[in-house]
Amino acid sequence: MTVPIEILNKFPKLSNDQLLLNLSNPIGKSKLIIDTDTANEIDDQFALAWALLSEDKIDLLGVTAEPYSFQHHKEELLKAYKIIKEKKEISDSNIEFVNSYKDWVNGLIDSNTHPDDIYFDSPAEGVEKSYQEIIKIFDKLKIPHEGKVFRGSDQYLTSFDEPLVTESSEFIVKTCLQYPDQKIYVCAIGCLTNIASALLMEPKIINNLVVVWTSGFPTYSINNNTNSLNLVQDVLSSQLLFECGVAHVYLPGYNVGAQLTLSLPDMKEFVNGRGDIGNYLYELYTNNPLHKQRGVIDQTWRTWVIWDVINIAWMIEPSWVPSHIVSSPVLNDELFWKRENESYPMREAFGVNRDAIFHDFFVKIDKLK
Repeated sequence: MTVPIEILNKFPKLSNDQLLLNLSNPIGKSKLIIDTDTANEIDDQFALAWALLSEDKIDLLGVTAEPYSFQHHKEELLKAYKIIKEKKEISDSNIEFVNSYKDWVNGLIDSNTHPDDIYFDSPAEGVEKSYQEIIKIFDKLKIPHEGKVFRGSDQYLTSFDEPLVTESSEFIVKTCLQYPDQKIYVCAIGCLTNIASALLMEPKIINNLVVVWTSGFPTYSINNNTNSLNLVQDVLSSQLLFECGVAHVYLPGYNVGAQLTLSLPDMKEFVNGRGDIGNYLYELYTNNPLHKQRGVIDQTWRTWVIWDVINIAWMIEPSWVPSHIVSSPVLNDELFWKRENESYPMREAFGVNRDAIFHDFFVKIDKLK
């Protein structure tokens, strides 16, 4: 257990039957909030656009902006860069660390870029950029955004006793309380700061809140989750999700969501020229901010993972993201999964139907030609 017991005691204890009901696959048209760090790279924009084009399955109540930042990588990136650049002997204790940065560092070396030349947005800059990017996606689809888009936290949770009260966390609480007899899904495609704050502000929202989050490794994995941006930015919020008893659908990024790749030929054939949004998504793909950050010069032979569409795919057609009920683990302070004797049920994905997912996206965006 990593969350203090006095905090956990504030949450209602849902019966297993109620949790399993909340964790059942969505049927029909679901009420949804998307919680997103939209300007972080390019996958959130695809996910948001697809949700907005899927009104038959998704009643999108609002979109809440999350903070993001890669600043936590700076010190380690500099260290790895120095070791690799100077061809220093790598000690046994540093092998795993250096290997985790090897591709990034080699890209910087090939592009003649020093880590000090890279600007990393602060969380405050990240949430504001994400807020503006959400509005841009609405505008590209010519869908009004007024009353639908909310600014989130400009920092991460530092204490379970001090939730970060923002437009976003207040909107999540208000929405759950407004529809007490209906499941309110929140597709979390960033860190969990807004959602964790909402839970701490009003614990009883766990009665009808269902958090659908993509992050990290499968919970049976022995791997450390340090490399998961969504998880590592706000560790306290990540830990709270797995211990407070809220229904959560966990969609691992590594090994599962990582299969959701698109190539440049895919983008040219199926996305470019499909209205303002298709042209914009193509522009994002061919001007990926992470390419510059990682020193990627030639993208012609590469694919890119569009991680966050996995959440929307599960909402539209759960069979595209096969999952099962497992016991919820604890995320320890070293960022490994640990299972304890007493735990809540959760739903976890173990695969994706990549072709069916992107076919649905392509069909819907093609109508904008």
